[in-house]
Amino acid sequence: MAETVEFSILGLDSLKAKLESVTYDMKRKGGRSALRKAAQLIADKAKEEAMRLDDAETGRSISDNIAIRWNSRRYNRNGDLSFRIGVLGGAKIKVKGNPDLGEGGVTPHWRYLEFGTSNVRAQPFMRNALAYSINAATDAFVTNYEAAIDRAIKRVARASGGG
Repeated sequence: MAETVEFSILGLDSLKAKLESVTYDMKRKGGRSALRKAAQLIADKAKEEAMRLDDAETGRSISDNIAIRWNSRRYNRNGDLSFRIGVLGGAKIKVKGNPDLGEGGVTPHWRYLEFGTSNVRAQPFMRNALAYSINAATDAFVTNYEAAIDRAIKRVARASGGG
């Protein structure tokens, strides 16, 4: 049901050379921070796209329920840094009668809008958010990660008495 998007970044020779001089812990800390900033760009675009679809007559807002979560399962299994961007609230409304719970209320209907049904055409907003902001997110990740590594290199140099 959910699509996975993977991509690779080529031409980062200077970044790879800097990574060699930084310890494992510093790589992970800087990488996680840089990845969160890149994910935030995508989440902001998803919120913007979801606002187009939100019904002003109800208190429920898909855009209010878009969140970024650290993917600890993936990190614990294979060490990959990963954030998940999605819509909070679960698949069902637990109270019968479909009550309007106001701001922050669950929005399970986002799936019908994103993927469509046999009777309703899809109006993707999450996939569009990724497609529209992938270049900006990639650039933000590379810039922030390289800056974090530069800071880590300077810390190591200072600690070792080199400057």
